[in-house]
Amino acid sequence: MATVRDVQVYWDRRPCNIRHSPKPVGTKEYFDEVETRKYFVEPHIPAFVDFPRWRGKDVLEVGCGIGTDSINFARHGANLDILELSPESLTVARQRFEVYGLNARFFQGNAEELDDILPQGKKYDLVYSFGVIHHTPSPARVVAAVAKRLKEDGEFRLMLYSRFSWKVLSIYLRHGWREPWNLSRLVAEYSEAQTGCPVTYIYSFQQVRELLTDFEIVNLAKEHIFPYRIRDYVQFRYVKGWYFRWMPDSWFRWLERRLGWHTLIVARPCQ
Repeated sequence: MATVRDVQVYWDRRPCNIRHSPKPVGTKEYFDEVETRKYFVEPHIPAFVDFPRWRGKDVLEVGCGIGTDSINFARHGANLDILELSPESLTVARQRFEVYGLNARFFQGNAEELDDILPQGKKYDLVYSFGVIHHTPSPARVVAAVAKRLKEDGEFRLMLYSRFSWKVLSIYLRHGWREPWNLSRLVAEYSEAQTGCPVTYIYSFQQVRELLTDFEIVNLAKEHIFPYRIRDYVQFRYVKGWYFRWMPDSWFRWLERRLGWHTLIVARPCQ
């Protein structure tokens, strides 16, 4: 059974998106390229988060990675607290805020224990977590802790990986012959840019509802199919796979809404 420590070691070894630019890590040029690349391949993120909406609001980001979304909360005037498991990721995120002259409060620790780590009694207008909770051994503990920290009219916006998705189908078709009985391990192994992630849960819409039983789900949608050939993408070339190259954009968007890898969730505390 994987532990939180295993997850921390994995992300310390290679923080998420750390190779999104060949420029020297920590420079403004590096961070600018990382942001451009991230939102080019995941253009749904800014619309989902709606950064301007949180100006002057108390925001908690659970799992910031190297801080691409974080810096946009700060740019738009949010009062931002950040909780990140990986010290290596947090170091880069701090550098990013220094480079741009922006502010946030940083906390290093396990999201399953966020209620014990954050300032006592503080509650938030928004708790945001994109692609994080499915990588912790006990996601339900994170969700329970978040529920304690949201204001009555607050929102929980999160992304969880989709069980019924193009990505899962691709993993199974490519690697399932090795362990056809063990989809959960295969998904964990191949869910990220670097192989061997210790924990990766995947969720159907029904499983999302079961995880968020203490919340009213306001919106639930799928987004994001990665269309580019990996061998080109790692060389900073954007060449689509042949089966996407001929596909009209309208068809591709239709497919994303049904087999997208990212389940986007907006939820509020039950009254």
